[in-house]
Amino acid sequence: MRLTSGNLVWLKVALHLLCLLPLMYLVLLVLTDNAGGDPVQYIIHYTGMGAINALIATLLVSPLAKRFKQGLLLQTRRLLGLYVLAYAMLHLSAFISLDLLFAWELLFEEILKRPYILVGASCLVLLLVLGLTSFQRVKRNMGKRWQLLHNWVYLAAVLAPIHFYWSVKSEIIEPGIYLLIFASLLLLRRKALTKHLRLS
Repeated sequence: MRLTSGNLVWLKVALHLLCLLPLMYLVLLVLTDNAGGDPVQYIIHYTGMGAINALIATLLVSPLAKRFKQGLLLQTRRLLGLYVLAYAMLHLSAFISLDLLFAWELLFEEILKRPYILVGASCLVLLLVLGLTSFQRVKRNMGKRWQLLHNWVYLAAVLAPIHFYWSVKSEIIEPGIYLLIFASLLLLRRKALTKHLRLS
């Protein structure tokens, strides 16, 4: 079945719901005191996983569009990419407000002291740049440079699972699985990645 413009609208609506429902569920868990024994860490972890899962969905769009010859599917990448940024910003906001209690000097100390936070911060800065330059007007003005810039999403796909892996102190199975998923996604896009490295 060929994806049409009309179907694309409904697909985007469905994607918005799929991305927003987890946040509504998180709010419900917090309001009903079901966010685990340590709600602060639960919220930080939950929003971080939301960003990682949204990033996986974003990286899946191109392979799926190519495999099933659905060019219009590519128009969902920006939507999903912005949700990656939204979840990542919520992840950072929860860490700063709930864990550090807005102690900014402590934040900078943590970034320098803990490598996984430095990796996470680097990934967030990259996602922020990609999000701010995702608008069509910016894309037109940047020309070919826009695609070169947005190929740096591959770096985010490396940094995000590393941040997750290093942040976990005992459980390594789940972050290990995510490392394999991201490695597989990058392998699927090895031609584009190789081209990007040559042009950079």
